[in-house]
Amino acid sequence: MLAILFIILPIFGLILAGWALRRAGVFSAQTTAELNRFVIWLALPALMFDIVAGARWAEIWRPDFIAAFGGGVAVIFTGTVLAARALRRPLADAAVDGLNAGYANTAYVGFPLAAAALEPGSRTGVLIACILTITILFAIGLILAELGQQQRGAGGGLGRIALRVGGRLLRNPLVVAPAVGGMVLASGLGLPAPLHNFATLLGNAASPCALVALGLFLGEKRGGGARHMPAVAVLTGLKLVGQPLVTWILAVHVFALDAASTTLAVLIAALPTGTGPWMVSAIYARDAEVTARVLLASTVGSVLTLTLLLSWL
Repeated sequence: MLAILFIILPIFGLILAGWALRRAGVFSAQTTAELNRFVIWLALPALMFDIVAGARWAEIWRPDFIAAFGGGVAVIFTGTVLAARALRRPLADAAVDGLNAGYANTAYVGFPLAAAALEPGSRTGVLIACILTITILFAIGLILAELGQQQRGAGGGLGRIALRVGGRLLRNPLVVAPAVGGMVLASGLGLPAPLHNFATLLGNAASPCALVALGLFLGEKRGGGARHMPAVAVLTGLKLVGQPLVTWILAVHVFALDAASTTLAVLIAALPTGTGPWMVSAIYARDAEVTARVLLASTVGSVLTLTLLLSWL
């Protein structure tokens, strides 16, 4: 276990470095925003584009892996939304709760973890999970939040909802980049060497910059939130324990994945909460205090849970 911890610690060390520098005031909130913008608009899209464009269809189209990971996401997200609605939470807030519990940080933490702890081919599995999370799950969260706005008289018709959600997805470079990479893959022409080198250089910056950017975000000073602790504890537990457990059951007992695919699916499911819920909170002006604390608690807690899972799997 100690050897695995030594693999995990550098990843979270970069997050800690960003957190400490933001807390110390070395970097400002503007720095956080700009570094995050670089990651989202350049580094991560380049990495995702390069992986898809250089892959084979058999590596990307893995229905059993998609079903196991996607099923775990669906169970946790749907169950959390229904539970929140049963507690009379507004639909938009219930959607954010569901994302807090089921939206794995595939982009910022998944790729560095795969590079540090797993075999090289695992990047494709992380990419699949990234697409499922950033495209499909995020779209569902947006749709539910839009429907919640409609219930309050601010959402418009279903056509307007579809246009707004579709527009947000089409403006998301983490959605567009793998789609363009898929076009290159389908063409069979491959990437010209200069374009591949360009994407590789940018993609190599994705992991360290993403981890530091996450640390900067987590290092923002916020007011006391003791009243939110029960909700934070439940949502963090669902993310770090509930989702990987459901994914493991599906992978082993329903879809009979091989050991390597099971390990990858469960580890990705066990990643801390990503920034998607925060984005939805900001877009629809919901209270983001719980989301911010779930991001922090799940990121810190995942040091232990990921180490234990890697040792077990």
